[in-house]
Amino acid sequence: MPDVRLASPRGKWILFTTVLGSSMALLDSTVVNVALPRIGRDLGTGLAALQWTVNAYMLTLAGLILLGGSLGDRFGRRKVFVIGVAWFAAASLLCGLAPDAGVLIVARALQGIGGALLTPGSLALIQASFAPEDRSRAVGLWSGFGGVGAAVGPFLGGWLVEGPGWRWVFLLNVPVALVCVPVALRHVPESDAASSGDAGPPGRFDVLGAVLGALALGLVTYALIGARELTPVVIVTAVAGVAAAVAFVYVEHHRADPMLPPDIFASRQFTAVNLVTLCVYAAFGGFFFLTALQLQVVAGYSPLAAGTALLPTTVLMLLFSARSGALADRTGPRLPLTVGPLLCAGAMLLMLRVGRDADYLTDVLPALIVMGAGMVTLVAPLTATVLASVDTARAGLASGINNAAARAAGLIAVAALPLLTGMGPEAYRSPTAFGAAFDKAMPICAGVLVLGSVLAFSLVRRPAPGCRKPECRRHGCLPFPPLEQPRPGTAAGPTAPEAGPAAPEAGPAR
Repeated sequence: MPDVRLASPRGKWILFTTVLGSSMALLDSTVVNVALPRIGRDLGTGLAALQWTVNAYMLTLAGLILLGGSLGDRFGRRKVFVIGVAWFAAASLLCGLAPDAGVLIVARALQGIGGALLTPGSLALIQASFAPEDRSRAVGLWSGFGGVGAAVGPFLGGWLVEGPGWRWVFLLNVPVALVCVPVALRHVPESDAASSGDAGPPGRFDVLGAVLGALALGLVTYALIGARELTPVVIVTAVAGVAAAVAFVYVEHHRADPMLPPDIFASRQFTAVNLVTLCVYAAFGGFFFLTALQLQVVAGYSPLAAGTALLPTTVLMLLFSARSGALADRTGPRLPLTVGPLLCAGAMLLMLRVGRDADYLTDVLPALIVMGAGMVTLVAPLTATVLASVDTARAGLASGINNAAARAAGLIAVAALPLLTGMGPEAYRSPTAFGAAFDKAMPICAGVLVLGSVLAFSLVRRPAPGCRKPECRRHGCLPFPPLEQPRPGTAAGPTAPEAGPAAPEAGPAR
């Protein structure tokens, strides 16, 4: 059972290690967008390769993150975390040394596999290692320091791109891993589901489900990115992607131990919140991908200026996300999940003012402040509602599904928006062409957010009292919601014993 105290030297080493490891994946989710124009120019590649530079990472991470958490429960959380950190560093080294876009894309996909191992593992180690009376504070520090890392990420990425070059965005992970791995092996105790007092993951791993899910996402993404030229290969890929998705649903319905148990969607509240998540994070994924390019290609900002420009949104999230969650506890989730997306939609329409030689204070900053206010309003209540909509024993699974859904939504948005706005392969080299496409993309993203707001107003209800509350109260990473883990001593996994009646349908609408 966990008994490490946070104030002890070992407790501080555990917190340091988990923050350091998770920051590697967190930073790569935020800094790469800033480097895209330089990557494209240096490697002489088109827009499709830049899309894949972002999407290859998100594809494997979204498809395998649930499996990564299960591997830690079964084989040891420290072991899987260390493997994930080492894997991520090796893939980062390959990214930094990539001679062409093809090698970079493959390396980014490998990075995503490492991220799927270390991302859930870092929080699981905190949950399993610390004494119960210190666990909430440890999780709060972990999420707070992670948010600071997310805030620093775009600034650091811009500085690296302007200074030693974009390759150091990836190479920087190698020395971080060289510190993280030995500290983890020396100071972090090993744990698995059985040693933590959990029921342990029953049956076999759903490898087939994970492969089919990732394959469906990959094929659909390929078809969307290549759909500018409607070739037979693109058509066959699209059909194969739909077939893989159908096969995934069939497998998950017929396995005794599915990765994505269909019965969790019996909660109407859980289904509704995940539909809102898909809308919200599709818009966010498209926004952050295109805005980093717009600021550099059209507005003429340097990589450092473009990265620094996005800081206000992250800072607002860090300062006020915990207070937003507390406010939503009193008002119910319906109001913030309705208002938050509308604020973000307004911010995206304000971004239409960002054109050639845009002034930061009058053109860019107002949109980002409104964007930050919208994200503060909705992100913490969304996470809380996900956890409250299922039994306590399945809270970790529910959070993992929601996190994966957000990443998949961003993946599809990055693939689809250039197609929908008519961006050509060389659009990011032309301020006129890219600016025209950006002006079409922002209303599309705003419309998707309005749809999310309507879904929230129509379907989200107040959870029952006494339901599970999130432990990650501060959140600074923008492209996806925070992860939560099952608390030690509660059963985890799709066949976990019920912990009482689910909370989703109780209580009046708010």
